[in-house]
Amino acid sequence: MPKTQIQPDATAVAEPFGVYIHWPFCAAKCPYCDFNSHVRHGGIDEDRFLAAYLAELRYFAERTPGRTVTSVFFGGGTPSLMPPRVPGAIIEAIAQHWTLAEDAEITLEANPTSVEALSFRGYAAAGVNRLSLGVQAMDDASLRALGRLHTAEEALAAFALARESFDRISFDLIYAREGQSLDAWTDELGRALSFAADHLSLYQLTIEDGTPFAALHRAGRLHVPDGEAARDMYLATQELCEAAGLPAYEISNHAVPGAESRHNLVYWHGHDYAGVGAGAHSRITTDGTKRALSTLRLPEDWLAQVEERGHGLTGDEALTARETAEEYLLMALRLAEGMDVSRFEMLGGSPLESERINALIAEGLLVRDGTHLRATPSGRLVLERLILELAA
Repeated sequence: MPKTQIQPDATAVAEPFGVYIHWPFCAAKCPYCDFNSHVRHGGIDEDRFLAAYLAELRYFAERTPGRTVTSVFFGGGTPSLMPPRVPGAIIEAIAQHWTLAEDAEITLEANPTSVEALSFRGYAAAGVNRLSLGVQAMDDASLRALGRLHTAEEALAAFALARESFDRISFDLIYAREGQSLDAWTDELGRALSFAADHLSLYQLTIEDGTPFAALHRAGRLHVPDGEAARDMYLATQELCEAAGLPAYEISNHAVPGAESRHNLVYWHGHDYAGVGAGAHSRITTDGTKRALSTLRLPEDWLAQVEERGHGLTGDEALTARETAEEYLLMALRLAEGMDVSRFEMLGGSPLESERINALIAEGLLVRDGTHLRATPSGRLVLERLILELAA
């Protein structure tokens, strides 16, 4: 029986479309990390995994015809453990299956170890045009406490090397770490801003269930700054980054205007994306319905199923219009630009209650800006409350 030909969804075709590639392997598991990442000391069969990525890309392309890919993101795990030929082949396949926009943003996450930095030039030659470095801290003691395998000196050397191949570079830092004072963080952030390129991701350390840090925290062996201290660090972060020309465009992300992560904006604006690889998630629109898809988390299970069925899916469900709109509300309120109320309603959200909006505005937590609702600086400190009240 021939396959049913899926027709392009007219609304979705006109919007940005991202492709996320999840490389689930790491050289070591960081004690704070709850991402789907795995250590394989015996190595992996790169050719076999590459073939599986290409097969799952083909599967998603059949379900999302007519799209123009505006961004590609290699995340993990540690994508910089891939030899450059792997992302090169994946980028080539994406261009074959969809239209790859001429100005597509193609990002790869990398650890700044000296070994991995040697591949930067190869990634650029393969088509990657934006690098995101997982620096996390700028002193060796903190890096060891976070389980990182690089030193502060290696991080700076990797950044300098990245500048030779990439015009667009981001790096991550984690604050509110154990024993960290406000003065220590502002000093560290000041040093980071002195050599930052066009984008910074600055995350408050959170204790995630199931991680070694969670076990240490429960046992009273890990002490992180309390809520008030972490709040002060967050507020100082906004002030310093704004003064340095990298204002926050999202709760944890700062950029020179125009250098925002286009791929992350795909998520935060509620657009479609295909997630390929073990543990990846997708949102794709077919026949006017948004669907939520997920793949098997264990890499070997995902690999075996892709080889058998052409995909590693473990979940594929239709979202209601209300669920789609609420996902957009949840993501868009994180943005400095806020949520477009007209888009929220177009996606299927019920008109928001004026009384509730006006009460939040009167409280100084929300502002109305044309068709957008934006959290104020005070509102961002209680963002979960804002989202819950608006979605109620």
